[in-house]
Amino acid sequence: MKVLIFGASGFVGSYLAKEFEEHGCDVIGCDIKETNSMQVKYADILDAGSVERVIKETKPDMIADLAAVSSVAQSWNIPQMTFSVNVIGALNILEAARRLENSPKILFVGSSEEYKASDTPISEDYPLSANNPYGISKAAQESLAKVYRERFGMKIYCVRPFNHTGVGQSDSFVLPSFCKQVAQIEKSGKAGVIKVGNLSAKRDFSHVKDIVRAYRMILESDDCETVYNVGSGIAYSLKDMLDYIMKFSRQNITVEVDPKRYRPVDTPFICCDNNLTQSKLGWKPQFSVFDALREMVEKYIK
Repeated sequence: MKVLIFGASGFVGSYLAKEFEEHGCDVIGCDIKETNSMQVKYADILDAGSVERVIKETKPDMIADLAAVSSVAQSWNIPQMTFSVNVIGALNILEAARRLENSPKILFVGSSEEYKASDTPISEDYPLSANNPYGISKAAQESLAKVYRERFGMKIYCVRPFNHTGVGQSDSFVLPSFCKQVAQIEKSGKAGVIKVGNLSAKRDFSHVKDIVRAYRMILESDDCETVYNVGSGIAYSLKDMLDYIMKFSRQNITVEVDPKRYRPVDTPFICCDNNLTQSKLGWKPQFSVFDALREMVEKYIK
């Protein structure tokens, strides 16, 4: 099977490529950036012509769209670009793929940010009501997928992952930022200050390796109409995770709240109900967020 990954040079791209390669697939990366982990074809997701060229050249059996503005915080700063990449980019893939004779399977990656706020674990039938540009763009992407699935009979899969992290994620995201700051203090050999935002928020974080395994299992399945949540099923406060990270340093660390790190709208609790994914796909987490945190801190300290 031949798999084409858009956004292959991003954080999740290399993990997904490795996951498919380890299961016997031929993986082709596609991005506007280069990567050392695989051969990557150039395409701008916003250029319909270049997207169509790559899809026609490679004739993939499966397409995974990881090209995205994937940060909630960033989406508030660049809402227009968020919608362009996440929605128009997806539309370019759909239009190019529907013209292929072999009709490849397509995976679109949504988000837990699509859901209405809840103080209990969220299942797939919980109401959608995103409160930020990123979540709204992902809900729009999912609506497009449904229309193309019904109108053209395309096999389009949608997944709503909850937060995930691991080595290689940008330190513009909260947990890598914590890990990097603590590692820098430890390497300095003296006391330091770590700047944080809202530590009371509780989030369901998974190890990225668990997330990409779910993506592969979903894309290889026959049911393209079921939308799956993917998450660990456990929510920890950012304070709990920061406390764990700080144990890797022998230095005295002062935690300082930085108002600039607060989001305009921040959901206090997000946790995944992953019962459907476990029962229908047989997927379950093999790692915890603390495994990912340890790996990230150790990587930054080296």
